[in-house]
Amino acid sequence: MASEPDTTEVRERHRFDQGALERYLRQHLPGFPPQPSEALTVRQYSSGQSNPTFYLKKGVRTYVLRKKPHGPLLPRAHKVDREYQVQKALFASGFPVPEPLLYCNDSSVIGTEFYVMQHVQGRIFRNMALPEVSPAERSALYVALIETLARLHSFDVKSMGLQDYGRGPGYCKRQVSAWKRQYQAATHTDIPAMNELAEWLRNNIPADDYEEKLVHGDFRLDNVIFHPREARIIAVLDWELSTIGHPLADLAYILAFYLWPRTLARVHTQNLQSIRGIAGIPSFEELTMVYSRCRGTSINLSNLNFFLSLSYFKLASISQGIYARYNLGNSSAETSSQYGKLVKPLAETGLQLTKKTQLTTDIQPCSGGELFCQSKEGREVLQKVKEFMEKYVFPAEKEMVEYYAKTKHSPDAWKKPAVIESLKAQAKAEGLWNLFLPAISGLGQVDYALIAEETGKCYFAPEVFNCQAPDTGNMEVLHLYGTEEQKKQWLDPLLDGTINSCFCMTEPDVASSDATNIQCSLQRDGDSYIINGRKWWSSGAGNPNCKFAIVMVKDKNTSASRYKQHSMIIVPMDTPGVKLVRPLSVFGYLDYFHGGHFEVHFNNVRVPASNLILGEGRGFEIAQGRLGPGRIHHCMRSIGAAETALRILCERAAQRTTFSKKLYHHEVVAHWIAECRIAIEQARLLTLKAANKIDTLGSKEARKEVAMIKVVAPRAVLKVIDCAIQVCGGAGFSEDFPLAQMFAHIRTLRVADGPDEVHLSAIAKVELLDQAKRLNAHL
Repeated sequence: MASEPDTTEVRERHRFDQGALERYLRQHLPGFPPQPSEALTVRQYSSGQSNPTFYLKKGVRTYVLRKKPHGPLLPRAHKVDREYQVQKALFASGFPVPEPLLYCNDSSVIGTEFYVMQHVQGRIFRNMALPEVSPAERSALYVALIETLARLHSFDVKSMGLQDYGRGPGYCKRQVSAWKRQYQAATHTDIPAMNELAEWLRNNIPADDYEEKLVHGDFRLDNVIFHPREARIIAVLDWELSTIGHPLADLAYILAFYLWPRTLARVHTQNLQSIRGIAGIPSFEELTMVYSRCRGTSINLSNLNFFLSLSYFKLASISQGIYARYNLGNSSAETSSQYGKLVKPLAETGLQLTKKTQLTTDIQPCSGGELFCQSKEGREVLQKVKEFMEKYVFPAEKEMVEYYAKTKHSPDAWKKPAVIESLKAQAKAEGLWNLFLPAISGLGQVDYALIAEETGKCYFAPEVFNCQAPDTGNMEVLHLYGTEEQKKQWLDPLLDGTINSCFCMTEPDVASSDATNIQCSLQRDGDSYIINGRKWWSSGAGNPNCKFAIVMVKDKNTSASRYKQHSMIIVPMDTPGVKLVRPLSVFGYLDYFHGGHFEVHFNNVRVPASNLILGEGRGFEIAQGRLGPGRIHHCMRSIGAAETALRILCERAAQRTTFSKKLYHHEVVAHWIAECRIAIEQARLLTLKAANKIDTLGSKEARKEVAMIKVVAPRAVLKVIDCAIQVCGGAGFSEDFPLAQMFAHIRTLRVADGPDEVHLSAIAKVELLDQAKRLNAHL
């Protein structure tokens, strides 16, 4: 029998005597199945950050149990008796909550007090962007969320018997004090932004701090259960923070996710993220209007920045508390170790909101019929990049060409000209640095994709912004999977631009299009690993500043499945046994600027075991995490190159005359121009769709789109470059134009990261599975 979704085996630190629980329920819970032959099933919900929650099944009856955590607890937290009390009152009033069935304050039964409630079956959405439903349904679900909140705030607490549930007027002042105490009780390091934010909140308590409404305290999308088919809420969950207070605190808590800092997009799970600009989700202003209409009241928006700032202060304090419970060993959240990273950026966001005199969600409609909108930050950074390219990068192209013309056959050809370091320093000073990495730039994949296209118009531009391959892929790997020691030694200098790196995967002795063929061996020897093998097409290895390689290796002594036999390991380039054998040319071109594509041999290369990334047998897992965003970058840069080629084509067609008319007056050339524009637009839209899917669903869910762009983009760009070469005639094959070198580079993309044929097979496999699912859904 399938287990309850979103549950796991009971985690060790939350285990209790299930036999004692079953005996207690059989005696005290009406309707609990009496038969002893079938054991009570207990599973733990993986969600929930405070009070551990469990799914119970006995026979055909199902329940949910919530309890206090074991061990030492933060003061005034985990009051499960209050949760039970408010749910009883709400259930009696007809509000959608699970029916509370039993409360037990006898801690001798399972070690802590607990309560049991009805198990409600429906839909819980963990991702606030709602990627699994249509835009129309997203809108309906969010409207239902706000309508339910307005209904909660419309209750008369006295008629419900909850007049003593809170302490009356002064809620905002108490909230600031309470969350400050919670934070101070749990803090592990001093964060000045938290202290400054607390001080501002204390000095700016709203004048209407006398409201007495029932507030939930943690009202958001993943704390409600929707009807299985309808956009209707059938249960509101997690009442631990509920009390009597100001209703605008609950509304602001939802609206705060329109302002969620993008820098946190990949730190935490997807239940906390920005919802701005998601198709179908009503705007900040629309949700406010729905709430006002349902309550029949106007909202004092002048107070909204206080409540938004309070929301971030509370979220930061909650995150600190979760991290403190992780350190104590009694957190109920599987991701609790990550919460310490949230506190500072949340506090800083709250502090920024205190300084805004006019609130805005920074949502602007797409212009020109665009399907995938940039964020405000993305638009601003793209504009800065365009201006930087026009002012500094394009004017430097002539100097670069002259440098490589002079040094082409000398050892200096592998060195970067001085102008590059000057441009890098200028870009870094202007904040146009490491734009590819969301955790640093705060930009999503759609945002960066359009920036990558712009930098693709000049072959050396990506390095100016520290956004060049293969360093970007290696930085992503270390950021996602590296240890703190690995990050300090290798990632930090890469991010700073003081070193470069290379990636060693393809091998000359096997068909590397099937990556499981890779044979370069890894063997454990005490606290070291020994590496032996041959690699080639190791891009960047010839750069004099290349200090290390990430090498894909096969564990020598393993019987694991074929996709768990390979690992990735960091190898310093100056390690004995590492030998650069030769640079490989592409159609006769040696890529001096990017460090070439080298054959590299590893002969009994010994590196510390601590250089292994993530763990033995995790190589393909790392590769999949690396390839999604990286392929977006490659494709968009190549589309930028196509724009350059089309510009050259049009200029040449306007300059040259054959048979008494301009080239573009010849219908065949005019058609080439039109078809090139169509091909570029098609490739760009598909690539942006893939980028948008990574932003909203992650690389795994975007694998079909990523495979498609890997086929489509190089083909489209080669078509454009080929047309440009044809229009330029003999000049197109020479070094007077960049077209021949562009063609050589783009042609490699149809093999690099897997040949077209591999991607086509992958696309077909996923498409067949998708079609089978659709067919089964209709049967």
